[in-house]
Amino acid sequence: MATFTRSDDLQGAEFVEADLRCARFVRADLSGVVMRGVEVQGADIDAPWLFDGEGFLRVNGVDVIPLVEAELNRRFPGRADRRAGDPDGLRTAWATLERTWAATLERVAAMPAGTVDVSVDGEWSFAQTLRHLVLATDAWLGRSILEIEQPFHPIGQADAGFGTDGRDMSIFTTVTPLYAEVLEVRAGRVATVRDFLATVTSEVLAATRKNPHAPEYQETVLSCLHVILEEEWEHHRYAVRDLDAIEAESGA
Repeated sequence: MATFTRSDDLQGAEFVEADLRCARFVRADLSGVVMRGVEVQGADIDAPWLFDGEGFLRVNGVDVIPLVEAELNRRFPGRADRRAGDPDGLRTAWATLERTWAATLERVAAMPAGTVDVSVDGEWSFAQTLRHLVLATDAWLGRSILEIEQPFHPIGQADAGFGTDGRDMSIFTTVTPLYAEVLEVRAGRVATVRDFLATVTSEVLAATRKNPHAPEYQETVLSCLHVILEEEWEHHRYAVRDLDAIEAESGA
């Protein structure tokens, strides 16, 4: 099977009558791709940035982004509040997220031992997903909003792009932590967000901060919180998707 990596220049490439059945695109930039007369039965697209900006995704001439957005909001009550713009709205949005994750944690606790460490199709396990949310909170609340110089907990799970800016990765553990520790640290980060939102004001939301990954760019406190909310909902969606797959595989 041929493998094409970041070093391969495929921009503007043309595939004519090419057999791409079961090909897999991971962290690939397919923006602006045009497909004509293609067979896409069974295709599975996951694009977490689909709702950012003013772009479109047309299937047979229909922009499906609004349809996907509405369906995800239906499946995940409270998701539509992730872009709340005032203190009360943000507090409500976070409270809903806490209840949503609590229910999912209960679901996982009732599943067979070891479920939290199962990876589906090479994706993060449930425990790794929680560890990534620890890191996301540390970056956008701890580093940006609270301006803590080194806010990162060692168990944080970094994605592929983290550290490409020269960040010291030695602060993160190379040993897989116990799930109980992951739960404890994650609960502490959830409480930190809750406590911050409990007293946040409109003036604070409008204040500017440095982007944690690109300090030369400015963010508002509100935009930082929106990133946290987006991370929470997207990774919850991934987690539920993979838990469903695990249950289906086991015949539960």
